[in-house]
Amino acid sequence: MIGRIDEVVFDCADPAALAAFWAQVLGGEAAGRDEDWWYLDPPGWTRVAFQRVPEGKAVKNRVHLDVEVSDIAAATSEAEALGATRVGDLHADTAGSFQVLLDLEGNEWCVVKPA
Repeated sequence: MIGRIDEVVFDCADPAALAAFWAQVLGGEAAGRDEDWWYLDPPGWTRVAFQRVPEGKAVKNRVHLDVEVSDIAAATSEAEALGATRVGDLHADTAGSFQVLLDLEGNEWCVVKPA
């Protein structure tokens, strides 16, 4: 083993807004180290951080978060009320169900309910 994950970092244009959004999704309190670096410590998980970068998002994420929920429809509605955007239809297979969403800056993530 080389090490352990210290935090998951999102490049973004508005770190404070994304930290506030994700704090409402995952729990924890949004906190700023400075205007270019915000983070939250979701209960039971590693730190999620947001760093300001000059370039915008150009392509699909190569890594995304799956957020386990008990009710996908309700979680999707709550996320949309926070500013998330639904992408496509609900997906279901033998492993469970998931809905793809975009956060405030277009980062893909999913609400999932295992089978």
